[in-house]
Amino acid sequence: MDKKTTLEMIAAISNAKGISGFEDQVVETIRPYAEKLGEVSVDRMRNLYLRRRENTGSRPVVQLDAHSDEVGFMVQAICPNGTLRIIPIGGWVSHNIPAHKVWVRNRTGAYIPGITASKPPHFMTAKEREAPLDIGSITLDVGAVSREDAIETYGVRIGEPVVPDVTFTYDEKTDLMVGKAFDCRLGCAAILETFRQLQSRELAVDVVGACAVQEEVGTRGATVTAQVINPDVAIVFEGCPADDTCVEPYMVQTAIKRGPMLRHIDARMITNPHFQRYALDLAEELGIPVQEAVRSAGSTNGAVIHINGQGVPVIVIGIPVRYAHTHYGISAYADFDNAVKLACEILTRLDANVICRF
Repeated sequence: MDKKTTLEMIAAISNAKGISGFEDQVVETIRPYAEKLGEVSVDRMRNLYLRRRENTGSRPVVQLDAHSDEVGFMVQAICPNGTLRIIPIGGWVSHNIPAHKVWVRNRTGAYIPGITASKPPHFMTAKEREAPLDIGSITLDVGAVSREDAIETYGVRIGEPVVPDVTFTYDEKTDLMVGKAFDCRLGCAAILETFRQLQSRELAVDVVGACAVQEEVGTRGATVTAQVINPDVAIVFEGCPADDTCVEPYMVQTAIKRGPMLRHIDARMITNPHFQRYALDLAEELGIPVQEAVRSAGSTNGAVIHINGQGVPVIVIGIPVRYAHTHYGISAYADFDNAVKLACEILTRLDANVICRF
């Protein structure tokens, strides 16, 4: 697969609509790519599993993880004037929500356009202008003029998902991708690309990829995938928040265009130091650019994978994403490419003896 084809795959997966709990469209987008690379199955939660055809069942198992869901919203109520009350699904900062286009699924399963809105400044009191915006002050407008109009004409109903309306773009000159759900559709694409690059390669391990659901609401899907796969070791691909526009220069640890980020710690996992050092040393030896980070907040599916069974050595290979958990993300294709390169180099070297050292 050349770069152009890989970018087309990333675009398709990024553009797919799928907040936590509603990942069906994402799974159906990933499936055709996965079926060319191995054996595919989907469980009751909509976690998608990809197993190498070369797996023997008698070797150590490596889990490649990414999550298929994205942050978004859910319709909570329909107001008398036809606007919709919404709740956030996943972590949002309220002031980032208004004045954006979104898609709202209706009762027929179609996604209809809407706009997130807040009270115009013309009608605010001085106190309202100074007050911080909260989710209760944000509505979603599909153009309806009454509750009955919203229900009958637009097919709106409560409990339906709301997804940012963003279309993937790539600029060859700057090597930058712009789109939604890079956290963690870039990871899902990285699993597929890793499998593609290792097709027919002889490995000393069995590899199982898992695109897990509902990470943004508590790593729920990976709780299941880790039990199903029962890995001996795992690599978590993540679209991790870039910090190069928001912290002091000496604190920058996750910049775009500087390679994938390997975190030593976050709020829910202390990375296995032996596996972490192995990956960092290998990257240095091979000249693959990487970054190291010490995170005091946030987490990944590694949180539940690393405590599965009797414990699993896990590393996180993070692809930096500017403005994660907003409608738009900015990432460098080179960082995606180097994340895949590092994963491939690790997998070609892993065997039972190496894993025992972790």
